[in-house]
Amino acid sequence: MWIGIDLGGTKIEGVNLDANGIVQNRERRPTPKNDGYHGIITSIADLVFKLEQQSGETCTVGIGTPGAISARTGLMKNCNSTILNNKPLKEDIEKALAREIKIANDADCFALSEAHDGAAAGKSMVFGVIIGTGVGGGIVSHGQIHNGPNAIAGEWGHLVLDSQGPKCYCGRQGCIETYLSGPGLAQNYRNRGGDNTHDAKKIIANARDGDPLAKIVMQNYYDYFGRALAMVINILDPDIVVLGGGLSQIDELYQEGITAVAKHVFSDDLRTPIVQNLHGDASGVLGAARLWPLPC
Repeated sequence: MWIGIDLGGTKIEGVNLDANGIVQNRERRPTPKNDGYHGIITSIADLVFKLEQQSGETCTVGIGTPGAISARTGLMKNCNSTILNNKPLKEDIEKALAREIKIANDADCFALSEAHDGAAAGKSMVFGVIIGTGVGGGIVSHGQIHNGPNAIAGEWGHLVLDSQGPKCYCGRQGCIETYLSGPGLAQNYRNRGGDNTHDAKKIIANARDGDPLAKIVMQNYYDYFGRALAMVINILDPDIVVLGGGLSQIDELYQEGITAVAKHVFSDDLRTPIVQNLHGDASGVLGAARLWPLPC
């Protein structure tokens, strides 16, 4: 049996896969808020032990995280769940479980799952996109995650669209994440005089209902999406782009968004399929389990 854990800012999800890659057990729980970093370690270990009790055996464990391990320090870096930054996450979880584990960025896990048996199955070069509370990406080449020497491959969310743009948590200004994330979309709406209680979901609904300001904000969003994704396609030229995260459910992205990508990409004919994921919210946790090779 293989266990995958998806460590997010609001939830921790775990699954047990059998040798055929079929989910046998699944559990989701809130990410601890009051117990700090050590509460997260305890919650992950408890979830693993519970899944193992259900399966009746000791399992391999793969974990998807909202950041990466620094090759220089061995500590976590680039986590939008900033409580994890500069912490020895892998080492601490291994101590709690008394075994080796594998860790990868959650966007890498998403891309791996979709490349194996999801929307990108059979494609050689896959770019997996996460657009939700944050913006991330992962690259899978011939079935393997491509990390790069700096462990930042696919991190398109922190390419800069406008150096005078909004401040990003990473310390830079105008990162793609500040435009394409859910909070970034809502902030753009507020900056233009919109209701400060409206979140991304409400703004999208208002645009569909004909609200003039929401329509302008969403047109800006599709243009930002086109310019941002065109940067990646111009460099990587993947066989397919798979979208994940809450904002990947915007139907207009697969029409107006793709039109905007075609406008900005360095080609007279955009042939890159840009598609919605197949596994939905489960992609990240399924990919985490697959950090250890499954026979299937």
